[in-house]
Amino acid sequence: MEKYLNAPIKEIITKFPEVGRILEEYKIGCVPCTLGSCLLKDIVAIHNLPVDQEAQLMYRVEKSIYPDRDIKKPEGKASARKTPSGKIKYSPPIKRLVDEHALIKKWLELIPAVLEKVDIESKIGRQLILDGLDFIRSYADKFHHAKEEDVLFGYTDKNLDIIKTILADHETARGHVKAMLEALGKGDEKTVFEHLNAYKELLTEHIKKEDEILYPWIDRGLSTAQVGELFAKFDEAEVKIDKEVVERCRRFAEKAEQRIEKIKKEVTK
Repeated sequence: MEKYLNAPIKEIITKFPEVGRILEEYKIGCVPCTLGSCLLKDIVAIHNLPVDQEAQLMYRVEKSIYPDRDIKKPEGKASARKTPSGKIKYSPPIKRLVDEHALIKKWLELIPAVLEKVDIESKIGRQLILDGLDFIRSYADKFHHAKEEDVLFGYTDKNLDIIKTILADHETARGHVKAMLEALGKGDEKTVFEHLNAYKELLTEHIKKEDEILYPWIDRGLSTAQVGELFAKFDEAEVKIDKEVVERCRRFAEKAEQRIEKIKKEVTK
């Protein structure tokens, strides 16, 4: 079993699909993950299951891999993990990142309407796309992702595959933005929209992983002193960023829906 504990989860699920179904029962969403490079042992550790549930989970996983092996079954029923009641409680600095996600999600949720109604050949449509890309680059990446990469991840083991997965997501997102800017310069609406949709799908899954799995896991490992230190370091990082740029991005996210509605009206005239 040791070799599978140290194997990428995507490889395990591909070889043993039942493992993916078991993880889903315990609210561990590895099946839809696009990278799947996290090690099985790290996945179990980071989800912080109660001891009895972790033992039951590992028994079922090992039994699905080695059905003929005589494996001691943990006492009690091998029940699925229950969804925690109430909202996750974050420390103040981690809550700041979660709140930034909420603003990013405002734009992500509007992207389907952009794909349906916006014409990049029109002045108003092209400007909306340009402003959306500015929001992604200035706020989602340089403001938010930079704090994760330069500050937050310093409180973790950067060699963990979960961190590598998050960093790979960041790089993939930057690739989508670069491709959109190039396609926009060529007037290639099809490519712009393909990458915009891919960005939406990537970031939606990415934010869910961070809010529900990564952030709570990091939070659990922080001492009271580290929480205060992290908050101060976030303040220091934000001082280096032009406040007007941040406010411009906030205004864009809050008013983007109104702009899309205006474009819809123009289209129906």
